[in-house]
Amino acid sequence: MQIISISSLKGGVGKTSVSLGLASAAREQGIPTLVVDMDPHADATTGLGVKRDENADDIGTLLDRPKRVELADHVVASGWPDPLSSASDGSGGSASSGGTKVLDVVRGSSRTALYERPTTRQRELRRLSLLLDSVTKYALVLVDCPPALNGVTRMAWAASTDVLLVAEPSLFSVAGTERTLRALDLFRQEYAQGVRSTGVVANRVRPASTEHQFRLGEMERMYGDRLLPVAIPEQSNWQQIQGAAWPVHAWPGETAAQSAALFDELLAALHRPLQGRRSQRRH
Repeated sequence: MQIISISSLKGGVGKTSVSLGLASAAREQGIPTLVVDMDPHADATTGLGVKRDENADDIGTLLDRPKRVELADHVVASGWPDPLSSASDGSGGSASSGGTKVLDVVRGSSRTALYERPTTRQRELRRLSLLLDSVTKYALVLVDCPPALNGVTRMAWAASTDVLLVAEPSLFSVAGTERTLRALDLFRQEYAQGVRSTGVVANRVRPASTEHQFRLGEMERMYGDRLLPVAIPEQSNWQQIQGAAWPVHAWPGETAAQSAALFDELLAALHRPLQGRRSQRRH
């Protein structure tokens, strides 16, 4: 099972948008996927169309007792519609009929903020790992982290096989991501040796912007092979797609189709080692 943490040091770079785009690509390709919403704002939960379920605890509550609960008992089906599938039951979720696209969610909540305190205690760092150890149904787990380098993010890194950092081509984001990479490398050596690979994706890119092109070149020099070959352009209707709680692959229009294709490429890049590979960036 591949566990990818999607992280950023600063807010506003589209980290959750990347998480949702990858979830949409995985769903479209029929990859059984679980999204764990570790951000206290729970934006991924909202964007996936998940409502409150009295029978399923949120991730903040589950982290309180990771050895005493089965995570599988608390996942809920994504609420994304699947209008192109004749097998859709209207829930967009994980029924067992043939061809159904499995995309489940562990709901986020503000309670996760209780774990934002910095810590290096193994008991704290392994809370998410213990929850995920009992899950075998999924080929891919996407962990949407809070936009900060705190205890919750470190807990996610400790549970992951791969870490994806999201950055936009701006001065502060580029510098902050470089600092995050250094912190991640140190943390990985000591506490997250299960992390096989780390990478950076450029998001909200404006191809016509001279500043963005300059910053992309700076990112290539600073991050080297860890900068993924797919850059995600800024999309004017992304807020509309997320507000409607739809997958980008099902949204009509050429712009959405182009974004969906890029998320397919990004997912394909993440299924291969992120380090030690160089290819032409596309956006």
